[in-house]
Amino acid sequence: MFGGGARKLGVEEEFHLIDAKTRRLTPRAPELLARLPGDVYVEELQRCVVEVNSGVFPDLAGLRADLVHRRSVLVDTAAELGLGIAAAGAVPLAVPAEMQVTETPRYRRMLADYQLLAREQLICGTQVHVDIPDRDEAVQVANRVAPFLPIFLALSASSPFWADGTDTGYASVRNLVWIRWPSTGPAAPVSSAAEYDKLIADLVSTGVITDPGMVYFDLRPSDRYLTLELRVCDSCPSVDTITLIAGLFRALVDREVTDLRAGVPGLDVSPTLVRAAMWRASRSGLEGPLVDVQSATPRPAREIVDGLIRSLRPQLEGNDDWALVSELAETALQVGSSAARQRRVLRRRGRLTDVVDLLLDETAGRVRAVPEIADPGATLLHGYVPLRAGDVDDRYDEAVEVGGRPRREYEAVLAAVARVGAAELRRIQESIDREQSVDGVTFRVSGEDRAQVFPMDIVPRIVPHTEWSHLVPGLQQRALALNAFLGDIYGEQAAVRDGVIPSELLDRAPGYRATGAAAANPPVRAHICGIDLVSTGPGDFVVLEDNLRVPSGVGYAMAHRAMTTRFLGALGMPADVMSVDSMPEMTRQTLQAAAPAAAAGPDVSVALLSAGWKDSAWFEHRLLAEKSGLPLVLTGELSVRDDVVYRHRGREATRVDVLYVRLDEDMLLSSIGHDGHPLRRGLRAALQAGNVTIANALGNGVGDDKAVYSYVPAMIEYYLGEKPILEQVPTWVCAEREQRDYVLDRLAELVVKPIDGFGGAGITIGPEASRHELLERRRDLLTHPERYVAQEVVPLSTHPTFDGSGLFPHHIDLRAFVHLRAEGPSVRAHVAPAALTRVAPIGSMVVNSSRGGGGKDTWVLGPPRGAGSDE
Repeated sequence: MFGGGARKLGVEEEFHLIDAKTRRLTPRAPELLARLPGDVYVEELQRCVVEVNSGVFPDLAGLRADLVHRRSVLVDTAAELGLGIAAAGAVPLAVPAEMQVTETPRYRRMLADYQLLAREQLICGTQVHVDIPDRDEAVQVANRVAPFLPIFLALSASSPFWADGTDTGYASVRNLVWIRWPSTGPAAPVSSAAEYDKLIADLVSTGVITDPGMVYFDLRPSDRYLTLELRVCDSCPSVDTITLIAGLFRALVDREVTDLRAGVPGLDVSPTLVRAAMWRASRSGLEGPLVDVQSATPRPAREIVDGLIRSLRPQLEGNDDWALVSELAETALQVGSSAARQRRVLRRRGRLTDVVDLLLDETAGRVRAVPEIADPGATLLHGYVPLRAGDVDDRYDEAVEVGGRPRREYEAVLAAVARVGAAELRRIQESIDREQSVDGVTFRVSGEDRAQVFPMDIVPRIVPHTEWSHLVPGLQQRALALNAFLGDIYGEQAAVRDGVIPSELLDRAPGYRATGAAAANPPVRAHICGIDLVSTGPGDFVVLEDNLRVPSGVGYAMAHRAMTTRFLGALGMPADVMSVDSMPEMTRQTLQAAAPAAAAGPDVSVALLSAGWKDSAWFEHRLLAEKSGLPLVLTGELSVRDDVVYRHRGREATRVDVLYVRLDEDMLLSSIGHDGHPLRRGLRAALQAGNVTIANALGNGVGDDKAVYSYVPAMIEYYLGEKPILEQVPTWVCAEREQRDYVLDRLAELVVKPIDGFGGAGITIGPEASRHELLERRRDLLTHPERYVAQEVVPLSTHPTFDGSGLFPHHIDLRAFVHLRAEGPSVRAHVAPAALTRVAPIGSMVVNSSRGGGGKDTWVLGPPRGAGSDE
């Protein structure tokens, strides 16, 4: 300390400029800076970045207040220009071609000299200055502080996404971009100011850098002030994080100055080990292990941070910072890094724009990075606010009673979740996300260019055996009736003749196609069905949709079980949870059973056909092919010769008897085969000749039609002679004038769906829709009513979902899978033991993966020991 007081502090922050409408980086810094004081708000290399210089303060409280004030001025001024301000190492939405370098001779020369490095400098950092008037001491202290740099980087990590929206897998990609410059590193390997100055002069004389301002060591004596400058940190959306880092850095400098003067040696750590520790901090942030550079071992981030703070207690108390820094550190460790918060928002809502909005809100102070939580019982159920007397809540939560108590089936699981605690759960969540990223467990959200990790929530969903044993016969019944319907309408059309199904229903159905009659009326057309259900009360399930084209999800259910087994052993999975390991073999057997008569025998050739890596469910295609032992084939590898389908690998051509088609029918038929010709004519000829089976069959889209859905109960009675076991949602067919008028009168209360929609596309949920959306849908119903149906709003059940700080209710559904096989003269239905639970984004009732939802491991409980199995 100098002059009997604490060393003074100052901060330089860099901020991204965001277009308020598009949420993309925008190069409008000159326009913004023209409205701001030039001594505080300054230009940077890129015109999408503004730097803000704080005042100089001896106390952390004064520094924090100043940072808040200067941010407020920046945010308010930017808002007048339609701009937002984001403090983060990097932001996920940018068009690099739109970015521009600031028009100064220095920056123009940097662009000319460094090219890619300058163009990709779409990053922002935070620099902290601490007074050290003696430059010799500053140089020596920099080397003594260098081993602790990874801790500061981990605390500040806020750049998990690159500018193109890619999740980099790192907590701080900014650091990886930064170290590409030629004059970076932890600290200059010198021991005096004279040596430091000579090193800088030598670097300039080489022509590799143009001036001393391009010395980018993570710790350096400032080239403008008598300070030691910490440069390793990402920009931080939370001012509290900067305050914490500043207080810790000052205390560390105090200690190392004192020890230096006393002759106490600093840590003797290899620069290579420091570099490795920096990489680990970039990779993991606070959510994974950090490197203990003294023992060269990985340790939990909490232990590393707590250890540093305890070791600095004398200096923190001497600066009157102990209470504040301890509180801020505990909060930072509890809530996790900004990188983790950003990923959680993407996991919950599915849109990169939501990530940008989070950064804008945290930077402006509109939301707290750490919400105040009242959870005295440490149950993590603080997201479940008990109802007051007299309140009415139609929501049914499958795991938590209205009063906030776990239901009996969930007592053990929720108690285990609470014991693990929020911080460890976040670490597990990050580990699962990283593992899924490595395994390619991804799904492409509608409107996004890149596939994202299909998020798995860590709280499993339990389906008790009593409920499952009721669902199984209902699922079997429904799949058999729909299969009979497909065979009938592409054959005799007895149901139309007998007045069960109106002929105009087929005329209006886009999925009713001539291709459905190409095959010689096989007994099974819906080989693998996906049936979506929602729970509306204890033991009550309602069918929401039928999926008879290319239902996906079983691969994700298998992946979720693998993650549970690997990372969530503490939850104690019951022994009677049905295994999903049989799914690949079940799939293979179902497809082999679908072989045409010409291929009957043990040598049936089955192939899984995919559109390739661009398909939203590409992960599942690869997983099922690998686990089932089926070749994974692309359309360009198929050909048809003499009415026989072949797949080509190199010079070999192998006959295919069954094609498990995992792409849209139009895409399949319009695709170009191995011989350069469209597949349409050849495939239809092979079907008519009885030489190939396509599973699921062409023309099945009519069974997914939302208007056809309304007739499924009648189909069950007509084809099976049975009463429906499972209920379905009341549905109005808008092509019928009276039904349409009824829908128009209740438009704000109903859900309106396109009859041929899937993946949640085109749905309007009346109670959630804006006035503009309702007007648009009213116009649709008046002009093209035949394209829509309407349904009552079903009160989907909710389920505890981990949102980073606790458990909150999110809406869920259940996709069950039914396999149909011709066995002798009849068709039998087999219900798979794997089911997919999909989770809606926060505040939404749409659970479809393509709308940004996620999934849960689904624990379907089998029969009690000694009882027979259900199917």
